[in-house]
Amino acid sequence: MMACLSRAWQRGSVHAARLRKQDSACGVADLSARSSTKTAPQRPAMEYQDAICTLNTLQTNASALEQVRRERSHPRLQLQAMRGFLERAGLTVEELDHLNIIHVTGTKGKGSTCAFTDQILRSYGFRTGFYSSPHLVQVRERIRINGQPIGKELFTKYFWQVYGRLDETKGALGGTMPSYFRFLTILAFHVFLQEKVDLSVIEVGIGGAYDCTNIIRRPWVCGISSLGIDHTQILGDTIEKIAWQKGGIFKPGVPAFTVKQPEDAMVMLRSRATEMRCPLWVCPELEDYQADCGPLRLGLAGQHQRSNASLALQLSHTWLHKRCLPDKSFPSAGDENSAVHQVAPFKPSPIMVKGLADTEWPGRNQTLKHGAVTYFLDGAHTMRSMQACVHWFRETAAQHERTASGPVARVVLFNATGERDSAVLLKLLVPCHFDFAVFCPNITEAIASCNADQQNFNVSVENMLTRCLDNERHWHLHNGLGNTKGPPLLIEDSLAPEKKADTLVFPCILSALQWITQGRDPVLADPAKRDLPVKPSIMAKAALLCDAAEIHILVTGSLHLVGGVLKHLDAASSK
Repeated sequence: MMACLSRAWQRGSVHAARLRKQDSACGVADLSARSSTKTAPQRPAMEYQDAICTLNTLQTNASALEQVRRERSHPRLQLQAMRGFLERAGLTVEELDHLNIIHVTGTKGKGSTCAFTDQILRSYGFRTGFYSSPHLVQVRERIRINGQPIGKELFTKYFWQVYGRLDETKGALGGTMPSYFRFLTILAFHVFLQEKVDLSVIEVGIGGAYDCTNIIRRPWVCGISSLGIDHTQILGDTIEKIAWQKGGIFKPGVPAFTVKQPEDAMVMLRSRATEMRCPLWVCPELEDYQADCGPLRLGLAGQHQRSNASLALQLSHTWLHKRCLPDKSFPSAGDENSAVHQVAPFKPSPIMVKGLADTEWPGRNQTLKHGAVTYFLDGAHTMRSMQACVHWFRETAAQHERTASGPVARVVLFNATGERDSAVLLKLLVPCHFDFAVFCPNITEAIASCNADQQNFNVSVENMLTRCLDNERHWHLHNGLGNTKGPPLLIEDSLAPEKKADTLVFPCILSALQWITQGRDPVLADPAKRDLPVKPSIMAKAALLCDAAEIHILVTGSLHLVGGVLKHLDAASSK
């Protein structure tokens, strides 16, 4: 891992030097002559993995991390810094006005809402750009054109254009490079301008008011999905504080829509809308829309997706309305009227109906069946999203169990990252009655393969494994097993494991999957991949998995974990 990082630094420095030399030879005097909307200069060919390794250096840039810490105590500096980086990359906020943006935030469901919206408007024939986070398998997933992640060649070309402009200006302008997420946001804007999309669906990273995507001045419409408690160190520890941050994407005169929210959150959103002179509307229930085909069918599973679909209908309907009738504006919700408007349902067009049904969004309530092994994938990582995940899993798994030819073994594969309270999330999973609870860090393979797309240099492997062991202890406490004697159960190359109830901790995703599936998933039964040595006592415990007619595996707690699992299960996602 460190070797890959070192090579990335070297390659980035060499490539930046090439860019400076080329621009000098071309007589480029300053950035103002190189607007992103103009044809960008050709750059020396570089491999995709070189670009990804160089991108990853922005995770560990010490000065960038220190800069973020300073800005958290002065939040407004974040947007000021983002504008500076944008200009250094050859872009202006005025250019972003031409992207016809739909801007979406929320705690739960904002990505799904964006996916529904993107699919609906693509179904109308518009060329769409879609920026989201995080990625599951490859970073290119964050920047999509017409629903597809941009290709490796396109990513590489645009990456070096933006990276080169930022690198060549850092000496004269503060000596810093943008952080990982800021860079990708700038890159997404650059790609969408260069590729001349008809509209851009932009998902907020964290919060809203001071998120780097909020340099957008004139979106066509804004949306706020379901709100809850998350990222408390950044956004605040109450629903009111979080709602204040989310409402920061409101813009004067720009219509905004939200789903039904907790009362305290709605009061704050109403206040923010009044302050911004932004018309705010609450979406109806999905059942209230009357389509010729009867009840609307969604391509995404889970009852909670219904509110996301309603929000997407309003966002896409409003965007189409403004596109076709640009001179007709929505009524203002100014200071004289602080009420939140309840928007009336409309009759979805056949194209909208098809768009909702055709939407795909991997890693969210996704089911994959590989012979006798069925995977239930959902990256739930907040209390409300985990409640929704449990409801979906219990209902969907029960349907699969009714058609099984014999007994079914249930396994949960779990990890949680950051500041999240994994004990609360694990407690919600207990009623699912799993036979095994398996924990592993978000590391795809124990043997480093420099899979740059999924490397995280901001946390050490030791810290990741410690978190897994803590999760295991929480699971035992919630299952009424109390504290157990002896060392925690950790399966790795150099450690012989000891039996400990129904839980296991593995050092990577592949080793966890190989043990859970016991060779019964042909995709994972690759002799070229080295199985970790396991003691006979643990193999005896696995007899339940071998004897079961089917194995059902819920993978949850982290989208990064889900992405690592998909990397091994879906070869197409890694191409």
